Amino acid sequence: MNRNDETYDQVRVTTLDNGLRVATDPMATVDTVSLGIWAGVGTRNEPKEINGVAHLLEHMAFKGTERRSARDIAVEIEAVGGHLNAYTSREQTAYYAKVLAEDVPLAVDIIADILQHSTFDEEELARERAVVLQEIGQAEDTPDDIIFDRFQETAFPDQALGRPVLGTAEIVSGLSREVVRDYLRRHYGANRLILAAAGRVDHDRLVDLAARAFRSLPVIEPASVEPARYVGGEFREPRDLEQVHLVLGFEGIGYRDPDYYAASVLSTLLGGGMSSRLFQEIREKRGLVYSIYSFASAYTDDGLFGVYAGTGEAQAAELVPLICEEIAKVPGTLDGDEVRRARTQLKAGILMARESSGARCEQLAQQILIFGRPLSTSEVVANIDSVDAEQLGRVARRLMSSRPTVAAIGPIDRVERLDAIAARFH
Repeated sequence: MNRNDETYDQVRVTTLDNGLRVATDPMATVDTVSLGIWAGVGTRNEPKEINGVAHLLEHMAFKGTERRSARDIAVEIEAVGGHLNAYTSREQTAYYAKVLAEDVPLAVDIIADILQHSTFDEEELARERAVVLQEIGQAEDTPDDIIFDRFQETAFPDQALGRPVLGTAEIVSGLSREVVRDYLRRHYGANRLILAAAGRVDHDRLVDLAARAFRSLPVIEPASVEPARYVGGEFREPRDLEQVHLVLGFEGIGYRDPDYYAASVLSTLLGGGMSSRLFQEIREKRGLVYSIYSFASAYTDDGLFGVYAGTGEAQAAELVPLICEEIAKVPGTLDGDEVRRARTQLKAGILMARESSGARCEQLAQQILIFGRPLSTSEVVANIDSVDAEQLGRVARRLMSSRPTVAAIGPIDRVERLDAIAARFH
């Protein structure tokens, strides 16, 4: 089998002749390996009429193959003390395991088996649809969870990027075995997958295992998705709750944008911890909330920047103007110590995550999917260190130039309307 090998510091990446990329990040001081398959496919790749199929497929992958029952899969991985899991996001799906170093062949075999030889038994599918419907119902009953789906849908309406990862109860109820299998065949080609591993892993051995285990994967056309179209707007849902759950934000910044790192530093400075502006001003000084934080969500070609807060009905009228004020005054009030503290906080989080094989494995796979190559820690740190107050001010103004997106659930009568909120930024 032909192979193309590349080395990035200690990280090695080998591309097999079917396009499957195998990447390893060795950690000599641990006895375990985290490994998995990452696919550059998710909710964003779904047609509207089958929204939720990527997530249902993720569930079904563990429900039996041609040579393993669902119980066999669970028993085999747990018999060696390992664990197996998966997740679906808007642009990625992952199937991953953590095992002792000597059990890497078993983990590779199981993951290869579920991705190439799942049977999608009709009875198992019926049961798993019911499980996903319960998951959808639970999300709907959890306002501080579902508020983010409403925010996403309002920011990116009438497009795949705005639809929920779980899908809707109506659509999921009708997803057939044929639809799930067809989605797998169309999107899970060897050339669109990354097998990543971190820990006590031997790269050449893993490449040999992968070459044998993933022989049945097809080679498929590159993925195509509709470009993101940020719109913004307002979602309001009155509910009989103790708290108002609110997300307020703007069009954000994508992974490949030159301002990506500045947006991350800005989010940390604004609402990334107990020393952040929002926490100090709104929780500590005024006691208006229990929970408040900012976030910078990135996609390949766009993003979202926002603030979440939960507050009582009586406090909602005061809260929203204060959030707007804290965001709006950022460009003119930055100082060097505050910027350095935010940079350090962000860097520390990245460096601390390097102590986890699972975090390193996931980071490696995601970087290759997004950038086509691993990024060294020194490169990431240098990009963060290059962010200064001038760039943060410019990025803050850039964010505020877009139409706001507001989502609110609960006793929302005192929450300002969108026009009034938008006026606070201009």
